[in-house]
Amino acid sequence: MEKKTGTAATKAKNKYNAANYERLYPFVKKGKKERYQKAAEAAGFSLNEFMEKAMDSLAAEILGE
Repeated sequence: MEKKTGTAATKAKNKYNAANYERLYPFVKKGKKERYQKAAEAAGFSLNEFMEKAMDSLAAEILGE
């Protein structure tokens, strides 16, 4: 069976994402993801936006920015 490679639109999105984003793979203890997801939703953010804002805030505090 031949492996499907995806559509042109998917390839274009993947190319754009590779050029404009870096990927992080945070691991959290079981149960924390649900807590973070609830907090993100309560604040009106996606989980990704929530995590990025939290990391930006902590980095600014540590680096004195």
